[in-house]
Amino acid sequence: MSKPVTIIMIEDDEGHARLIERNIRRSGVNNEIIPFTNGTDALTYLFGKDSTGNDHKGEALLILLDLNLPDMTGIDILRKVKENNFLKCAPVVVLTTTDDAHEIKRCYELGCNVYITKPVNYESFANAIRQLGLFFSVIQVPQAAT
Repeated sequence: MSKPVTIIMIEDDEGHARLIERNIRRSGVNNEIIPFTNGTDALTYLFGKDSTGNDHKGEALLILLDLNLPDMTGIDILRKVKENNFLKCAPVVVLTTTDDAHEIKRCYELGCNVYITKPVNYESFANAIRQLGLFFSVIQVPQAAT
């Protein structure tokens, strides 16, 4: 049996983070959520002590990523995650206030799986999260490279 998916939430606005988590829980997804308020701490966790990402080999991760962080851009984080052999299979959902078409295109080109603009319509977000919950229960998220 596979390990449950761990949700990594990278969001610097505490109010947005609480709202996202509350809506995830309301949608019936009970997976562990590990929150980060800046990119530096998130990357340190994701890439681990040796900076290779090997710490998460065999784990299923889902990354919820804000683009506007105090110390770096979410684009930088997305690029680093998708260039890493151990993390590149992790689905990335961008949740951000940026609705610029160029930025959206860039995120998809770098490998994001879903791009959602805040403020999020609760019903649409809840439906997307329910679908992710169904996805988690039926299909395994690809594990990191071995």
